[in-house]
Amino acid sequence: MSAPIQPGKYLGRGLVLGLLLFFSALTLLPFAWMACAAVKTPQDFYSYRFLPLGHGFLGVAWERLTLGNFVRLFREQAVARSMLNSVMLASTCSVLCTLCCAAGGYALAKFSFPGRQAITAIILATVVLPPVLVLGPAFETLYHLGLLDTYAGFILPALAPAFGLYLFRQAMLNAVPSEIIESARIDGCGEVSIFFQIVLPLVRPMLSAFLIISFIGTWNNFLTPQVILQDPDRQPLSVAIFHLRGMYSADYRMIMAATLISIAPVMALFVFLQREFISGLTSGAVKG
Repeated sequence: MSAPIQPGKYLGRGLVLGLLLFFSALTLLPFAWMACAAVKTPQDFYSYRFLPLGHGFLGVAWERLTLGNFVRLFREQAVARSMLNSVMLASTCSVLCTLCCAAGGYALAKFSFPGRQAITAIILATVVLPPVLVLGPAFETLYHLGLLDTYAGFILPALAPAFGLYLFRQAMLNAVPSEIIESARIDGCGEVSIFFQIVLPLVRPMLSAFLIISFIGTWNNFLTPQVILQDPDRQPLSVAIFHLRGMYSADYRMIMAATLISIAPVMALFVFLQREFISGLTSGAVKG
């Protein structure tokens, strides 16, 4: 005997699917406008909201689209140099920051030393501080150390954020049993080997998730590079896109093309590590 049809069940699924499609379209709409604006001519940019209408496929004048905005970016602007700066800074900061935060979180979670609880409380308290508040003291410190307008001056203050330290502390408490560490020590394994061969594989999802968070945060950082990296040849892509604006006018087509270029590496990294990213975010949701 076949199961009775449940209209309410299918209606609920259809409603959820419809809402997901609606919000997905709402989210992708600005990206669609950006992509269309990047390949339009100056006349079509102000005449059509998306692609120019014509007699081509789907009613679009495909022959009027152009890649000249992307060509001008690399010929007339120092976008290639700025993109290399962003790749270098984001990659270096994300890798070193992830390792430093993992090591600090491991020490706070699994080592007993005087003042551990006080240090943890201080780190937790500084999580709520906006980064802008410490930009002034950081600038003065880097000035006295002679690190202004250097890559090291940008990378060093970003190595151990309070959010990353506390996040990895919680991950170590939940995912790394103390018994495994003690067994490794009894077998003669050193602390460095324990950290890299035992601890890091156990928190691999969190490593990938925080790596993406750190990479995106550094890639999109706009204020700090302007304060620390004063030489235009050292500034990242986020600052270079801002400087595409003129004093009296702005070529929005080039700005949209540069923005599309800046999105591509972050999107590729997220697609490559999306499973690890989701797993890392959910791994900290269960209290051990």
